[in-house]
Amino acid sequence: MSDKKGSEPAKKEPMEIMKPQKGLVSPIEEMERWFEEAFRRPFFAPSWMPKFKLPEFGMSYPTVDIFEDGNDVVVKAELPGMKKENIDVNISDDVITISGEKKSEEKVEKKEYYRLERSYGSFTRTLRLPAETQTDKAKASFKDGILEVRMPKTEAALQKTKKISIE
Repeated sequence: MSDKKGSEPAKKEPMEIMKPQKGLVSPIEEMERWFEEAFRRPFFAPSWMPKFKLPEFGMSYPTVDIFEDGNDVVVKAELPGMKKENIDVNISDDVITISGEKKSEEKVEKKEYYRLERSYGSFTRTLRLPAETQTDKAKASFKDGILEVRMPKTEAALQKTKKISIE
């Protein structure tokens, strides 16, 4: 609103388009993400300064996508270098937990050269699912380092979605 004739109206504050949904990430995961972000940039560095990657020890958390595909909830996790025998998937109610352990050893011996490298680490990701699922009908596949878990939605979850006609 303007007080004087001819003055410009007060500017409106931009509205937030989308607020992050709480409950999709556990508080511990959020804290770990915060620490990881904090240590990628030197302390007191300006925000425009590029982040740097610290050398990784063990395993970091896998990148996970969760989306709805028709009547299914789909979870995809990137697990490069993992074997399916070393991955566990557990579903209960509206939560999925993906965990795994990676162990590798590389030994190279040549006439005047010797090298032995070991890497190992484990991870656990627990994520809230966006809809109720039929856990007894869930199926998982693992190919080229990508874990895909498909879970059909329950009838109750399917009935919550309603198509609205546009007039």
